[in-house]
Amino acid sequence: MFTGERRVCLLTGASGTLGDAFCQAYHRDYDILAVCRTRTPAVPSQLEWYVDPLAPDAAVPENDSRVFVVRSDLTQPGEVERVVDLALARFGRVDLLVNNAAHVRLHPRGIVDGDAALDDFDAHFALNVAVPLRLSARLAQRCWLHAGPENRARNRNIVNVSSISGSEVYPGQTLYSASKAALNQLTRNLAAEFAEFGVRVNAIAPNTFPVLVRTEQVARAIVELDASDRSGGVYGVGVEPEPVDGLSLRLTDAEP
Repeated sequence: MFTGERRVCLLTGASGTLGDAFCQAYHRDYDILAVCRTRTPAVPSQLEWYVDPLAPDAAVPENDSRVFVVRSDLTQPGEVERVVDLALARFGRVDLLVNNAAHVRLHPRGIVDGDAALDDFDAHFALNVAVPLRLSARLAQRCWLHAGPENRARNRNIVNVSSISGSEVYPGQTLYSASKAALNQLTRNLAAEFAEFGVRVNAIAPNTFPVLVRTEQVARAIVELDASDRSGGVYGVGVEPEPVDGLSLRLTDAEP
């Protein structure tokens, strides 16, 4: 079992734009268990590492901090539990859960144009809402529930990656928006429940990245919330970025 002192982060959606950026920026700061379905993040891992072509046998500093990659379709039965068990077997604990994996499919012709939108309902809510709920519940049951003092001492928390679509209306995004709105409310309710054993829960709701906001800014927002003492908030990123008590974020449900 790994016994390092860095914070342990369980990150889903590691093969996506944000997951890859988070791993690249913070794999030296966190011990990351990176969950992905397809490609692995572009950082050293147990599956790949860097080699100096001029000295192939020499140690390369970039390999000192490797992420631990787990391939999984978290919507399949038993996969959430397998990932949690692997995280605890590898690192012994989880200090930060980042629910970043998401399903998005747009329906520019609306929900009444045939059955496309109706057929996509389960996929959106399974990955965008049910998986974060299940991961949070399983981690609480297997790691956090009876460890209140340790949870508070290590400032353990969950950051759910929502979207500005969860509070705004955009054409073609009905199902995605509804699932992110559900994730926002799930965040608030989990924060109230998990406060009993000292685990914080927040969400970030970024504007479109990397088009309207830099992906690196979104990744940094996760780290800012991890380092804070806040709980129960849904914070906009790249949306009127007025600082909130030292955070470069904005509460989406706060008055301007």
